[in-house]
Amino acid sequence: MKTCGFTIIRNAVKYDYPVVEAIRSILPVCDEFLVLVGNSDDTTLDLIKSIGSPKIRIEESVWDDSLKEGGKVLAVETNKAMDLIGDEFDWAFYIQADEVVHEKYHPAILEAMNKWANNKEVEGLLFKYTHFYGTYNYIGDSRRWYRNEIRIVRNDKSIRSYRDAQGFRKNDQKLKVKSIDAYVYHYGYVKNPRTMRSKVLDFHKLWHDEEWIRKNFNMEELFDFSEIDSLGIFKGTHPAVMQERIKNSSWDIKIDINRKRFSAKEKILYSIEKLTGLRLFEYKNYSILK
Repeated sequence: MKTCGFTIIRNAVKYDYPVVEAIRSILPVCDEFLVLVGNSDDTTLDLIKSIGSPKIRIEESVWDDSLKEGGKVLAVETNKAMDLIGDEFDWAFYIQADEVVHEKYHPAILEAMNKWANNKEVEGLLFKYTHFYGTYNYIGDSRRWYRNEIRIVRNDKSIRSYRDAQGFRKNDQKLKVKSIDAYVYHYGYVKNPRTMRSKVLDFHKLWHDEEWIRKNFNMEELFDFSEIDSLGIFKGTHPAVMQERIKNSSWDIKIDINRKRFSAKEKILYSIEKLTGLRLFEYKNYSILK
């Protein structure tokens, strides 16, 4: 059983993506790791080269910035990366540039990949998610955050990245997956408020034209982390690869976790989920095999 990890990245330095930590977090469970580096305005390529692992294979790409419908360019680049994975690999392990896997989940991940490698009915492996927000202490706990997503797929070129590259489809059908007891830690909303504002602007450019951005976005402001519906406190430990980054973080944000910003309907659904663990009307971009 062989696994190739892969990711896409552009402007990692400019927007302070923890892409090095993301890659290093799953290197131990990969036989090779493909990084598709997009044309950047900074030293992203040098950053990836600095990791220095013999497992890493670097390829370069030019993003089509005209693909603004639904963040399509992200799926296009992800598919480019998938197509570069050699046929000798059974699994393709996708990690986004702001996602990190705790080392404590490596045994469960390896066990699942080995267990289902020869069962072609299993098209992917489903991870649980923890979403951090503002600082490394707060986590999103409302319905706005997805709870699960596919991050390991069979090395089958008919499997394609879906919409804005959050998930995958095969022949436009949901993948049949097995759920595994492992989490992805998502750090996309943990940044200095000014860097976060710039990153959100850049992200909007993948969806909207310049006129929409001028009307709806004020670059003079810092990102307001207080405009969030609900947060909780993280009580676990962060991955080892994140410790240096956390130690060097230079901003502090205080958010009142007791304040909830819900509509009446959202409050009811939130309460039901907290009491029962059941998320009513949840969108699922996959089909779980029994």
